[in-house]
Amino acid sequence: MIKFLKQQLGHDAHPVAQFIKYGFVGGLATGINIAVFFVLGWTLLPCLTEDDIMVKLLGLAVEPVTEAVRKWNAGFCSGVGFVVSNTVCYILNRLFVFKPGRHGVVKECALFFAVSGVSWGIGTAIQTQLIAAWGVQTSLAFGANIFTALLINYAMRKFVIFKG
Repeated sequence: MIKFLKQQLGHDAHPVAQFIKYGFVGGLATGINIAVFFVLGWTLLPCLTEDDIMVKLLGLAVEPVTEAVRKWNAGFCSGVGFVVSNTVCYILNRLFVFKPGRHGVVKECALFFAVSGVSWGIGTAIQTQLIAAWGVQTSLAFGANIFTALLINYAMRKFVIFKG
């Protein structure tokens, strides 16, 4: 049993096991991203409104903010969440999911953050547009941001950054 677990946690695991590990690591990183986003958006960089679904769900008290402040603060919260969660994601993907070695560690890390940065930029642009142009709730716009990043990141990490 222990041998089986070691094999599944290693880099040479079956593709199904690899995808499950990727999903777990991605879920953990996404959870960190969400936590950082909402803690900052509720406290230091207010971007949540009283009618926001997460504010209602969690029973948070929020201060009113203008749409311009909400839009910019949501982008900053997303940026901080990106850096924190992406650091955790890189380390865990390198250790447990993908086989490192296609590139040196510095180039590999730079590519990982570059790809994630592009997907974050596209997702954040969509998020900002949803808030600014259509008045979409911050939580829903942030969800669109995360979904966009998920689609781009998996393909690029598997086929460009790591050895598969």
